Amino acid sequence: MSRSAIGTLVERSSRFVSLVHLPHDHTAETVRDGLVKTVSQLPIALRRSLTWDQGSEMSEHVAFRVATEMDVYFCDPASPWQRGSNENTNGLLRQYFPKGTDLSRHAPEELQRVATELNSRPRKSLDWDTPAERLHALLEAS
Repeated sequence: MSRSAIGTLVERSSRFVSLVHLPHDHTAETVRDGLVKTVSQLPIALRRSLTWDQGSEMSEHVAFRVATEMDVYFCDPASPWQRGSNENTNGLLRQYFPKGTDLSRHAPEELQRVATELNSRPRKSLDWDTPAERLHALLEAS
């Protein structure tokens, strides 16, 4: 079993994806640090809140909140549909990184390339706009 992972952040209305490189483990401390680093690179308008599942990897949510000033919410146990955009993105990532892939072999630049490709991919749920186009419109409006 691989200990490597990819954290996924998906902006809810635009479906814009940011990927968090977690090459060695996904402990609470590693996830917290990866999320803080990734979130700090996002525009301020996107740093309002984060909704996570009930996994133990987010047990450092208080430290994350202090570091980012973002509210953290949790979906109900066994309710992945409450984070549907994120679950869909995880499915799309399987096209690039099949289950069982050793993600430690992929550099952060490779994850960025995949995120850019996903953000440039037209989506039926966005009336065939891309997440990048929708994000640009969202940021222009704020």
